[in-house]
Amino acid sequence: MTNVIFLGTPEFAATVLKGLLKEQYNVVAVVTQPDKPVGRKQKLQKSPVKLIAEDENIKLFQPVKLSGSEELEQLKNIHADLIITAAYGQFLPTVFLKSAKVAAINVHGSLLPKYRGGAPIQYSLLNGDKETGVSIMYMVKAMDAGDIISQEKLPIEDSDDNGSLFEKLAIVGRELLLDTIPNILSGDINPIKQDESKVVFSPTISKEQEELDFSQSAKQIFDQIRALSPDPGAFAIFNEQRTKFYGSEVVDIVTDQAAGTVFEVGKKKLVIVTGDKKGLSIKKIQPAGKKVMDIASYMNGLGNNLEKGQRVVKINE
Repeated sequence: MTNVIFLGTPEFAATVLKGLLKEQYNVVAVVTQPDKPVGRKQKLQKSPVKLIAEDENIKLFQPVKLSGSEELEQLKNIHADLIITAAYGQFLPTVFLKSAKVAAINVHGSLLPKYRGGAPIQYSLLNGDKETGVSIMYMVKAMDAGDIISQEKLPIEDSDDNGSLFEKLAIVGRELLLDTIPNILSGDINPIKQDESKVVFSPTISKEQEELDFSQSAKQIFDQIRALSPDPGAFAIFNEQRTKFYGSEVVDIVTDQAAGTVFEVGKKKLVIVTGDKKGLSIKKIQPAGKKVMDIASYMNGLGNNLEKGQRVVKINE
């Protein structure tokens, strides 16, 4: 039986972990991030990976920082056959990686060497890519720099956002990992070194990147909205309020109006002029202090005073 230490935190990782358990891999320990305070009441929330570990009675570790911790010493001494990570969120000490009898590998949500780092899925959307994928690679000291063992591509649809692409890639990652592990165990692999000249990094999304700039093109704004939907949400100062946008569509219009101006309004429609004189049709919106709502609900309530030709989005000039 193959013993595995699994490290991961979000739903992406939980999907991968479920696959390992279904295929009867002996997951002897799970490592995930500490419980996170969420919401106005800052209630501690368990990660999706922790919930699985508790349900399956798997030994669980949640160090604030793995390096130099007591938990690290315990994990090293397990000497698992495989150490597998998927969206864990921390660097792993080399001494821990070397404790694996066979290999320490990572399931990464991009086609490496493109988008090394913690937000590969968001950046693939933010940059308007037409495809993405999953890479299984050996873990080394440098971030996401190990030799690639296997890859699987996935087209990005216009209807995809961060949430849907995470779900799709989690399934791709799970299946690719399960197909790859037998070859790793048997040694029937031909790892490929990453081309350092093609490396692109995808650091954690900053607060500044969450703000929309309607002087940009409609496509750029569309991509930014879906890259940040459903979490954390892209925002703009709209109708004098900090408002989040969760769904949109680029539409062709003919206008000489300024960016940030209402081009068209209706009971189920709101189109705003963008910097390239195209329209952005808003589909989902969240006014300050309110829940996310579709545009019909918004226009029936808070948006019923909007008028064509009205400048509604603050442009930082």
